[in-house]
Amino acid sequence: MDSVIIYSGGLDSTTLLYEERERIALAVTFDYGSNHAAREIACARWHCQHLGIEHLVIDLAFIGKYFASSLTAGADAIPEGNYDDENMRSTVVPFRNGIMLSVACGLAESRGLKRVLIANHGGDHAIYPDCRPQFIKAMDEAMTAGTYEGVQLVAPYTNITKGDIVKKGIALGIDYGKTYSCYRGKERHCGRCGTCQERKEAFAEAGIIDPTNYED
Repeated sequence: MDSVIIYSGGLDSTTLLYEERERIALAVTFDYGSNHAAREIACARWHCQHLGIEHLVIDLAFIGKYFASSLTAGADAIPEGNYDDENMRSTVVPFRNGIMLSVACGLAESRGLKRVLIANHGGDHAIYPDCRPQFIKAMDEAMTAGTYEGVQLVAPYTNITKGDIVKKGIALGIDYGKTYSCYRGKERHCGRCGTCQERKEAFAEAGIIDPTNYED
């Protein structure tokens, strides 16, 4: 085993967890005070226990305290509607992936591991700058250059859709009912925010029955 995975407990990173499970030595979840953190962390713990993968939760509370984002400002701050640039831009957490990847890279080198995995995907490009191919390429180069181990960043979903990811997960036998996506963080997915809409669209694109318990 040679990899650390940044693992939220959401649909995308859970798929990558299962796809790369034979190589993952450590899954790390970052709690930065998002509305949905507690529910995602519970899902992450469940899947890591199920697969027998070590799981760490690292507190990044300073992000929620000092960074501007509706993702950390309470459920009512989350916009409703489609998953697109205009509607979802308020949910950007500035340089979130850069910060998480830096910590994961340090963990990898500390444990003699060679790879850091992240499950960004093609649907994120318009909204989140730190999910785009050019960012992933730059971070990979920085991590490799900045470590004795030559740690590599592996982001296999960068140019595929969330629907493609669902197809992979179904083939792997993943129970997506034990993943969480809603940015409002309620017990049930609200069904109205952009990430809930994106989740619905992904299952529809994949031609799979959506197992998610939505309010709407």
